Amino acid sequence: MKTSNHTSEFENGTVTSGTNLSYWFSSNVKTLTFDKLNQDIDTDILVIGGGIAGLTTAYCLAKSGRKVILVEDGYIGSGETGRTTAHLTCALDDRYFELEKNFDEQSAKLIADSHMAAIEWIANTVERHNIDCHFKRVDGYLFLSSSDTAETLEKEYEATKRAGLTTEMLNYIPSVVSENSNLSIKFSDQAQFHILLYIKGLAEALISLGGKIYTQTKAENITTEGATANGFKVKANHIVVATNTPINDWITIHTKQWPYRSYVIGIKILKGKLPYALWWDTGDMSSKWIVKPYHYVRLEEYDEQYDLLIAGGEDHRTGQADDENIKEEDRYAKLEKWTKKHFPVTGAIEFKWSGQVMEPLDSLAYIGKNPGEDNIYIITGDSGNGMTHGTLGGIIINDIITGKENPWIEIYSPSRISLKKTGDYLHEVGNMVVQFADWVIPEDLKEVTDLKPGEGGIISVGLKKITAYRDEQNNLHTCSAVCPHLGAIVQWNADEKTFDCPMHGSRFTKLGNVINGPASSDLKKIMRNEPKV
Repeated sequence: MKTSNHTSEFENGTVTSGTNLSYWFSSNVKTLTFDKLNQDIDTDILVIGGGIAGLTTAYCLAKSGRKVILVEDGYIGSGETGRTTAHLTCALDDRYFELEKNFDEQSAKLIADSHMAAIEWIANTVERHNIDCHFKRVDGYLFLSSSDTAETLEKEYEATKRAGLTTEMLNYIPSVVSENSNLSIKFSDQAQFHILLYIKGLAEALISLGGKIYTQTKAENITTEGATANGFKVKANHIVVATNTPINDWITIHTKQWPYRSYVIGIKILKGKLPYALWWDTGDMSSKWIVKPYHYVRLEEYDEQYDLLIAGGEDHRTGQADDENIKEEDRYAKLEKWTKKHFPVTGAIEFKWSGQVMEPLDSLAYIGKNPGEDNIYIITGDSGNGMTHGTLGGIIINDIITGKENPWIEIYSPSRISLKKTGDYLHEVGNMVVQFADWVIPEDLKEVTDLKPGEGGIISVGLKKITAYRDEQNNLHTCSAVCPHLGAIVQWNADEKTFDCPMHGSRFTKLGNVINGPASSDLKKIMRNEPKV
């Protein structure tokens, strides 16, 4: 295993998918890199994606005695795994009483069991391999947003009891200053960890089991026979696509889930001021988005004197921040205001970053065989619970391939049909279609001369829409603004300095290199010189 800290690799998205570094990358954890694939190779299992889902899958299959190769186009953890806040919880983004409506009461119990099992699996793996990743068992507390009513907590508490979870209704919210209610639901026996230290240990365990990892190795042309990676052939009996959103599927899954951008701040506080715990509010009921954005908070070890309070929220559909007239870069101020109102012991912001969450139609991840294919599998639709959903992905895919019975296979199947959410489906599909209007909507920029170093935007050149970015050396970089996935016009994200597709969430660096699927290729380079407009 190698390590790297080269600035240029942050520029091209190899280390992480944005300009802002998460705390995990800033906490003296060197990036994890292995050799690049440089020859044709045969294997039993090919796993594509070096985040928690891909590594867990590869580890489980290697532990089952299978020959496994994992490829990652960046470095280990360089995707959304490295931009998480690393809550390990069965308190899901979507309420259990809603899951009972979407599925049924027995299914909601299965879902609860699966997430508790994922936490236990992580705990056992940390102990088995002696992974030093700050793993802690903690309690979690769900409390009301200022826009919500007590009925939400009452219905959720009853649903969690039906699901068999260990919960308790409290008439106070530990360590939180309340706005409109002191009620909270306590979820016992949750957990937290340092995600990059954890996946470093998982990668080492995979190698010790005979698995192979190749980084800076981009998989393309995925078929039932395998894939090409760095131009070399990888022949495999089973192919697992664990890339946050599938890069092997143009339509099916992408009309069943939607990308949201979520924001995070990290604030130093003196040790002992707050307990290690997880906190979540119930979400903004007045939001225009189908998936109501909520706030999520936890504490992390920082140094001998301080802890780090990590708070997240202020979500919006990727590439559509301006629909609320709140720019991406301005959402940290809103998040800081909310955090200091509820946790008044806090100080100045030390870290800020954002991440992308895939929200499935019925609130549950898609794990299993890709629809229509017998030996290609996908893990996607994290729904804000990527740590447990990613872990479940590895457990479930392993059991499918090895023929082991698993009670969760059917409920997480990517082929399932969700008829009870038709209204939400039509709303979100309509949102996607509307994005084609960006072809005729006025561009961000009138002249590229308006751009200062470090700035980007969209400009029209004749009938073409073009991305424009001026680097710190005053060089102009331009590409086609047409997303190569399905042809929507990308939008400039001034916070992370990326171009984001508002339709399915593909994201590209300021130079046009793809860093998030479903797009599998870069934006087409147009010119390097100043265009004449």
